[in-house]
Amino acid sequence: MSIFSSKRNHQDPVLAGTPDAPGAPGTLGGRSLRRVSGLRAVELGAAAVALFLVLAACFPTLLAPFDPLAINPADSFQGPSAKHWFGTDESGRDIYSRVIHGARPSLLIGAAATAIGVGLALVLGTLAGLGGRWLDFGVGRILEVLFALPGLLLALVFIALAGPGITTSVIAVGLSTAPGYARIIRGQISQVRSSAMVEAAVVLGRRPAQVLFRHILPNALSPVFVLGTLGLGQAVVWASSLSFLGLGAPPPAAEWGAMLAAGRTYLGPAWWMTFFPGAAIVLTAASSTVLGRALQRRVAGR
Repeated sequence: MSIFSSKRNHQDPVLAGTPDAPGAPGTLGGRSLRRVSGLRAVELGAAAVALFLVLAACFPTLLAPFDPLAINPADSFQGPSAKHWFGTDESGRDIYSRVIHGARPSLLIGAAATAIGVGLALVLGTLAGLGGRWLDFGVGRILEVLFALPGLLLALVFIALAGPGITTSVIAVGLSTAPGYARIIRGQISQVRSSAMVEAAVVLGRRPAQVLFRHILPNALSPVFVLGTLGLGQAVVWASSLSFLGLGAPPPAAEWGAMLAAGRTYLGPAWWMTFFPGAAIVLTAASSTVLGRALQRRVAGR
């Protein structure tokens, strides 16, 4: 079967937009305007959080007043104050400085894991979308087997086989996120392949390589950036979860998941040791999701 044969597929619901019906109530009214204004305010807030995290990852010494690894037993277990905004840990280390310095490893781990997941998904999704019926069937069955396992469980299985560590955690998270990306990319490629644009290129006698690289891939893979933005927050959460379980960054590294693991012993008397690293993880995931959804709406033309 030719890779350019007609094969209609419905647009994937994750990337498909549902435009408002003409004349729908509230479309042009004050309620709709308030909703749009609210969405823009949330998006601006998410963009501000993302910008701060990027600055913290790139220039942590400009934002953090203390060395994240400096030990000062005399200042141990101090609550949030004017000197230590987020308090101190059991060794007197400044929590705020550790959270700021923890942005770099946490974001790098999340970005690397997302890149691995999207890269593997591009290979699987392209093979399934452009291959023949049997290749599509085989890749589909592989993805179904991977989907049968929860993503975090799949990452734990890989770490159990390869051993703990930051590199292993990055690869494990990337492998666990690849099936979801691959299914979306496969649907996009199949949809573009059966479009009138590609059919016209084939009728005009374009070579298969030209049709593939000039028409199919550029149009089908445009949502990849959106997928990566949406998946970055999830990858950060999963990588932090592995570090919390002792399978990622080892203590006393200034990494959010490792900080959570260190602070759980003192959750009662020193709640700030877990609250602020946890808040950083939540804000990162939330801002990534909001920005990804905003990009998704713009790609869908909403």
